[in-house]
Amino acid sequence: MKSCEVNFDGLVGPTHNYGGLSYGNVASQSNSQQSSNPKEAALQGLAKMKALMDMGFQQGVLAPQERPDVAALRRLGFSGTDAQVIERAAREAMPLLVASCSASSMWVANAATVSPSADTADGRVHFTAANLNCKYHRSIEHPTTSRVLGAMFANQQHFAHHAALPAVAQFGDEGAANHTRFCRDYGEAGVEFFVFGRSAFDTRYPAPQKYPARQTLEASQAVARLHGLKDEGVVYAQQNPLVIDQGVFHNDVIAVGNGEVLFYHEDAFLETDKMLAELQAKLAKVGGKFQSVCVPRSAVTVEDAVRSYLFNSQLLSRPDGSMLLIVPQECQGNERVWQYLQSLTSSGGLIREVKVFDLKQSMQNGGGPACLRLRVALNETELAAVNPGVIMTAPLYDTLTQWVEKHYRDRMTENDLADPQLLLECRTALDELTQILKLGAVYPFQIN
Repeated sequence: MKSCEVNFDGLVGPTHNYGGLSYGNVASQSNSQQSSNPKEAALQGLAKMKALMDMGFQQGVLAPQERPDVAALRRLGFSGTDAQVIERAAREAMPLLVASCSASSMWVANAATVSPSADTADGRVHFTAANLNCKYHRSIEHPTTSRVLGAMFANQQHFAHHAALPAVAQFGDEGAANHTRFCRDYGEAGVEFFVFGRSAFDTRYPAPQKYPARQTLEASQAVARLHGLKDEGVVYAQQNPLVIDQGVFHNDVIAVGNGEVLFYHEDAFLETDKMLAELQAKLAKVGGKFQSVCVPRSAVTVEDAVRSYLFNSQLLSRPDGSMLLIVPQECQGNERVWQYLQSLTSSGGLIREVKVFDLKQSMQNGGGPACLRLRVALNETELAAVNPGVIMTAPLYDTLTQWVEKHYRDRMTENDLADPQLLLECRTALDELTQILKLGAVYPFQIN
């Protein structure tokens, strides 16, 4: 049965703003309090989706969250009408209002961890929503994320959904941003690669000293158990704590994998040789031939990688077996990174082509091409069971573009977040979006 990988990209929400909420994310912090452009952000994301669809890749859409999250503010003691809740939060606790307005759900690489049916014990595609408990503004996402994923992948014969792990530091889970799968073919059994920043209980593993390690080994192990993965089909690796302290808050900022290939920076991991050998051995047992492309620090420094988001790219398989790398425009603007990419694609190796996309609005908030997509490997039967409303087509692209033009503001500052009218605008837009994507009632304002 033919299988493929579908990239479900996050649709940027109407409250896209630069709140500087993500400690450890250099871009997020450095652009804090600048004026953002939600309309431009959403259109840039849609343009990437459309371009990949036009190239022949399967593409889907994942809806944004309801923001401001008035229910979250109520749980923190703000009361009255929705407008009064927002006005009081703006007056008494502006940082909480900013957090409740974050459009960070656009980075759906953090939405969940996904294991395809070829790997799981029950032969279903498994989803575990990420608890994202390291950051308050992200920790409030997973209930809606679970409902949206449930509406997209509703057929229980083919899809299994798990609630987020306990929202405590010991089980910090950041989803697919720290998870990659290697396989010979998307429909065949593969090896799932979980990368963690620290262990909650085992002191043998070193931890970063400056920035938090968001993913724990224990969370990765729990997800593997929930998904029914076999030990011989899983590899755990630790991120180098030194690169976390340089702004590599997720593994997808320093490495990206696809098919049988891992593209990574020389300083990305601890015990790299041991990890590569384990990946090679385990993939060989299921008929695959693991290959790696290491970017030496002499060519691209960790600082270059973080500033350009070279590794927060999409590595895509083309029909001829070669690979295409989708990178943000910032790679072109970094002389060392761009020089490396030119030499990489001209060498006749695995990665033959690089395509550049303008994702400035997302990049300035700390998320590149890889952050914006959740990868789901599906066979033909499973793809047919996905809610068809979320699969990108030319007509859907046109409809969503018109929807953005109709509902989104082209400027957003912290003061705009305090406007009660913004909540009404967002709810009107999202209510219409659920009809476009055929999601049903997934948002709190639609349910309560």
